[in-house]
Amino acid sequence: MRAVIFDFDGVIADTEPLHFECLRRILADIQIILTEADYYADYLGFDDRGCILEALRINRRPVSPLLVEELMAKKAAAYLTSIKDHLVIFPGVREFVEEAAAAYPIAIASGALRPEIELVLEQIGIRKAFRHITSAEDVTCGKPNPEPFLQALAGLNRHHSAASIPPDACLAIEDSHPGIRAARSAGMRVLAVANTYTVQDLHEADAISYSLSETRIEELRTRLWPT
Repeated sequence: MRAVIFDFDGVIADTEPLHFECLRRILADIQIILTEADYYADYLGFDDRGCILEALRINRRPVSPLLVEELMAKKAAAYLTSIKDHLVIFPGVREFVEEAAAAYPIAIASGALRPEIELVLEQIGIRKAFRHITSAEDVTCGKPNPEPFLQALAGLNRHHSAASIPPDACLAIEDSHPGIRAARSAGMRVLAVANTYTVQDLHEADAISYSLSETRIEELRTRLWPT
């Protein structure tokens, strides 16, 4: 193992309830009803564009680029306001990030927008630990496409003075099915954290943890990269 790439929503910050509520409100403005059960079953792991396109598809609405951009802007504004008042970090995140950063170059590969990621990382004091961030604005295709993870690895390699890090030397940390599939498609090994889904639902990952608070980075290295 030579690098660690984190997802953001659902791994670092407990933001999925906020995403759901903001998405529910902006879809209600165009008479689309989104339930919490549907959000967690069908939308989790997608970026804002993907969520809105999926909502329009499921509800058989015409897709207008102008409408999609308008809804994305409303969602982003509502979410930024929300996280300033309701920020919740998962237990053990700060300690795990610091432990990982002390041993490996670390990055983020997320479907969240860059201002959202930067705000949270600065608020909890771990922004400087990450050498690179790939956000929704940086990719053409979001998860489950592998592009976010490959972009994040490319970003790490640009700042890495030694030999390039290959995908199979990267640990990806995820909480959703699209994220797990994206990381595996990128050729990386995956730790799934059961913050959002149950352990039984995360069987596609190489390793599963109930919480980062009970996870040690060197134990993962030994387990997933046995010599």
